[in-house]
Amino acid sequence: MTVTMKDIARGLGLSTVTISKVLRNNPDISEKTRERVLQRVKELNYQPNLMARGLVTGRSYLLGLIVPDLLHPFFAEIAKALSAALDKKGYSLIISSSEEDSKLEEKQISQLLGRKLDALVIATSSTATAPFARLVENGVPFVFIDRRPPEISGNFVGIDDEAVGTLATEHLIGIGCRRIAHIRGPENSSPAIGRLKGYQAALARHGLKGPEKCIIYETKVDVESHQRGAEATRQLLKLHPRPDGIFCFNDPLAMGAIDTVLDAGLRVPDDIAIIGCGNLHYDRSLRVPLSSVDQRTAELGERTAKLAMHLIEAKTSPKPKAIILEPRLIERSSTVGRKAKRQG
Repeated sequence: MTVTMKDIARGLGLSTVTISKVLRNNPDISEKTRERVLQRVKELNYQPNLMARGLVTGRSYLLGLIVPDLLHPFFAEIAKALSAALDKKGYSLIISSSEEDSKLEEKQISQLLGRKLDALVIATSSTATAPFARLVENGVPFVFIDRRPPEISGNFVGIDDEAVGTLATEHLIGIGCRRIAHIRGPENSSPAIGRLKGYQAALARHGLKGPEKCIIYETKVDVESHQRGAEATRQLLKLHPRPDGIFCFNDPLAMGAIDTVLDAGLRVPDDIAIIGCGNLHYDRSLRVPLSSVDQRTAELGERTAKLAMHLIEAKTSPKPKAIILEPRLIERSSTVGRKAKRQG
């Protein structure tokens, strides 16, 4: 027979309200009572009836996440942190990949709406406003993560992308690079726009100009990134004089850049220093460990979960909120070897 909360409550001499609070991780319950309930839940292999709970609370206890690419470690790390934080609140995460395709993204939003989500988190690849207008019409709160469309007012959690561009470029300048190229993201992408601004501002502060044709635009940066980084770097190597530093929009692009420079018989960082963004912990698998700007992915996921739960539990729709985290520079061998050599 199916075990119910009433069965657990009756066996422990507690109320079903107490059992419910324990299962929802409510802080009102003492640690001793919590341990008793969880032990009994385990013994009886109790599985909560989510449909019944949804009928009572009016919630599905589901949160959707749409990202450009499920294979990109940056989004995988965010999803992991987001899922862990939501699990503590009794929520499950449904994840979809848009493949940086705006039409596919819109389709996925519609499909997730059909699942009666309590909230949606999205790293959007689109500038369209209609899909998000439908979310508002359906009363589904949503949070933009990492990137946000310029024409849409909404909750956002991300990094200071202009600071990313500044940190990366200032670091390359600091180790002696003077011809610094940038492999950037799509023209309508808010992170790409911010990082380009930071890159250009840093060069201007030092009276530097990038080499001719030094900015390579990529229409997609999260799908087939290694290949795109390699192709962009091959273009940069044809310049005369060639760049002595490359700032890449993200780490996968930078990985492709490193391999291409090494395959051309050049040295990283002595001939060309390379820095990415994301700090995706590729150290052991790279030919040259990659310097990067840390986007604090775990904290992004945790802060997003907290904001989403706030929106779900709010009795009225709060004003849109932007949570902007400051990036951090992580120095590794793709840049610091050059610095050590020059100082020595």
